[in-house]
Amino acid sequence: MQTPPIASAQDWEAARQQLLVREKEVTRARDALAAQRRRMPWLPVDKPYQFDGPDGRVGLVDLFAGRRQLIVYRAFLEPGVDGWPDHACRGCSMIADHIGNLAHLNARNTTLVFASRAGQPDIARVKARMGWHMPWYTITDDFDRDFGVDEWHGTNAFIRDGERVFRTYFINNRGDEALGTTWSYLDMTALGRQEDWEDSPQGYPQSPAYAWWNWHDSYGDQQPQWWDDPDPGERDPNDPRPPRRDS
Repeated sequence: MQTPPIASAQDWEAARQQLLVREKEVTRARDALAAQRRRMPWLPVDKPYQFDGPDGRVGLVDLFAGRRQLIVYRAFLEPGVDGWPDHACRGCSMIADHIGNLAHLNARNTTLVFASRAGQPDIARVKARMGWHMPWYTITDDFDRDFGVDEWHGTNAFIRDGERVFRTYFINNRGDEALGTTWSYLDMTALGRQEDWEDSPQGYPQSPAYAWWNWHDSYGDQQPQWWDDPDPGERDPNDPRPPRRDS
């Protein structure tokens, strides 16, 4: 193994600062890509897709659970998949292992669900074995084929206006590797993180950065705001939050 050179603390910090410039460029480029996603056209979903869930047959709009946005990951858990009937596919299982507490996504009016071809008893058994808690539905029709996830995994984002549903984004292959955090999922949605520093179209819902954060068991509780969000001109230059769009 050919290792990098051994450096002094001063030289190590200089190298880190040099790399940090490039890393910040990547961060800003990622922000710009997310802003472009928020301007993607919306594709109407008019087909009456049906899923089996723990409480019976439901439609696509029901998967939103009353929220504005929906993210659906197609996981391969079905006969013929390596590991069946005890496991889902290895890659899909790794993605499932990365899912955190969904209360944070829900607080941004967004629901995340998994969907597979396996029946509900099989899904419940594997979820219990692996310690997974996300909502997980059974595909009963052409949903997977129609949305590009019939032969490979992928993640679709949707938004609804009342009972009308629109497809807003799709990502698969290595793009799924970056998913798993609240931030990565929100960045692929039509509304984004909904924070006031984001470059979003006029009228999109936004609130002060960080102000909406909460303990996952305390969303909805009435409590004093924990973060004082000053005007852009009053921000400390060492404030870790991204600048607002108008700063």
